[in-house]
Amino acid sequence: MTATDDRRFPAPLAAALAAPFDYDRGEGVDFEPFDAFLSAGDTTDWLRAWTGNPELTGDDFRLFGQHGTGGYAAIWLARPGRPLAEQPVVVLGSEGQTGVVATDLADFLWVLAAGLGPFEATVDNDPDRTPRPSPERTAVAERFAPERRRPAAAVIEQATAEFPDFDDVVFELCG
Repeated sequence: MTATDDRRFPAPLAAALAAPFDYDRGEGVDFEPFDAFLSAGDTTDWLRAWTGNPELTGDDFRLFGQHGTGGYAAIWLARPGRPLAEQPVVVLGSEGQTGVVATDLADFLWVLAAGLGPFEATVDNDPDRTPRPSPERTAVAERFAPERRRPAAAVIEQATAEFPDFDDVVFELCG
């Protein structure tokens, strides 16, 4: 994929992000999805500022939403030649935190259905927090990925195991 690629969401992601996320005074999901992927230029500008590396392009990431503190959720183009829906979903936190949420879009749908946002699933994981499953997002996951149903913890565990070096990859991007 190149920086000039289409910036519209794949249908499953658009459907999953269509319903608003309820922050509920810190008890809900702190996530503000965009209407489309952030532009290539804006992605590059942010990634350069975030890493301090003026040589980077944003070509390896598709930013699709933001946490209240300014971190981003993204699809990481880690699998060359594979479709966007088969790429991992990651978090790039405002303070340098990183995390792999799901191995692909289908698994990410089930994380959202469980009542977690990308940041609650990784960076802001509070063991005392009780997620509230989302009926709207469960319907989306059942529609687009019924065979992939499983607990969010299993999705996140598999993603972390498959991409254990994501922190190192990000660190190497830093200038």
